Amino acid sequence: METIFISIITFIVGAGATFALLKSMERKKASTLLKEAEKEAETIKKDKILQAKEKFLELKTEHEKVINKREQKLNERFNQLKEKEARAKKEFQENSRKSKELEKQGEELKLQIDINERKNEEIQKMHRKQVEQLEVISGLSPEEAKEQLLVALKDEAKTEAAAYIQATMEEAKLTASTEAKKVVIQSIQRVATEQAVENSVSVFNIENDDVKGRIIGREGRNIRALESATGVEIIVDDTPEAIILSCFDPVRREIARLALHRLVTDGRIHPARVEEVVAKTRKQIEEEIFDVGKRTTIDLGIHGLHPELVKTVGRMKYRSSYGQNLLQHSREVANLCGIMAAELGLNAKLAKRAGLLHDIGKVPSEESELPHAILGMQWAEKYGEKPEVCNAIGAHHDEIEMTNLISPIVQVCDGISGARPGARRQITESYIQRLKDLENLAMSQSGVITAYAIQAGRELRVMVDCEKVNDADAAKISFDISQKIQNEMTYPGQVKITVIRETRAVNVAR
Repeated sequence: METIFISIITFIVGAGATFALLKSMERKKASTLLKEAEKEAETIKKDKILQAKEKFLELKTEHEKVINKREQKLNERFNQLKEKEARAKKEFQENSRKSKELEKQGEELKLQIDINERKNEEIQKMHRKQVEQLEVISGLSPEEAKEQLLVALKDEAKTEAAAYIQATMEEAKLTASTEAKKVVIQSIQRVATEQAVENSVSVFNIENDDVKGRIIGREGRNIRALESATGVEIIVDDTPEAIILSCFDPVRREIARLALHRLVTDGRIHPARVEEVVAKTRKQIEEEIFDVGKRTTIDLGIHGLHPELVKTVGRMKYRSSYGQNLLQHSREVANLCGIMAAELGLNAKLAKRAGLLHDIGKVPSEESELPHAILGMQWAEKYGEKPEVCNAIGAHHDEIEMTNLISPIVQVCDGISGARPGARRQITESYIQRLKDLENLAMSQSGVITAYAIQAGRELRVMVDCEKVNDADAAKISFDISQKIQNEMTYPGQVKITVIRETRAVNVAR
């Protein structure tokens, strides 16, 4: 029993010692952990302080930047205000100077007016004095002097009137023969209708009259589209199996004829198709013009001609010269020049070249007020022709002096090939020029795309850009053109101006 009790006591004592040891160790460990926690807290504290300092420096830097920007803007604003103040001060000084100058000029003008008034009074006094002296010298009163002056003026007017009547009668006698010839020529012109028709009208033959309805289209839209695209008046009347194409420009008539032929052959006739076919036909005619010019130069043995001159020669096919086809006339003149130059021992090729080109000024791409000989000479110079050729072109109607022997040869051969009634053709040329002037006058208006003179110049059809011109502007353009025609042109009857503003919506389905 005692042994058990001793064991228990021993165990208790050992446990107490062990507990004390463990407690001592825990205290040491807690002290260590506490020191480490304090060190870690101190480190975290230092890091936070450093981060706070860095944040403070960043905020301070940003704040300084904002302040600097504000100061810069304020400085710029201050400088601007300072400049405005300087300009205002300068303007004020300038205005003050001008005001002083104006005041000075006003004083000078006032002084000058006073001087002029004094001079005027002196002149009036001198005039009255001279009148009194004249009355004393002549012994006449003012009314008697006026009466004698009127009698003298009447006698002088009668003498001048008699002389004028005599001169007018003599001039009438001298011009009577010329006027009589004009009357005869005009009478002949009224009979020569076929020649005028050939120059302004082409006939398009059709198989049957049913085609006319398709060409006209619903409510006339097809024929209007064709007229607008070509600038040619399409006349569909009771003439059996025929449609008349009327236009002063033969190239336009040919484009319209070929386009109409394609449309009738194809069978599809509607406004969009009409515009497509006309565009293709116009391109085809341009290619054909170049081919005709090229074939002509090859046939005549002329080489090295500039492409633009070749095109001009091709365009001669669609022009007439005093009743002759201009291309045939030029070919004939070229051949005559070559033969005559060869007979005279001159350069036949050069003469033939000048003969072919002598009338190129009659087919200008743009209208010019220069004579066709001078215009042709300028073109030849522009495209590198020799001086002999250029002089022959410019001198064949005596506009310039002839400087070589080829020039008179071209002039003589042109006269040999001519043989034409000049007065009749001159009237036709003036008529065509009037139609071209109508179109050019309309094209000078802003917003106009194209213009066509139709119905022998009785109507001017003008197409405008729908994006640049509204309905009110279209009415104003029509009025302005009518006023210009009235004020600037001479024409018989009246001219109707039709301005067309068309809006289209086009989409493509793919």
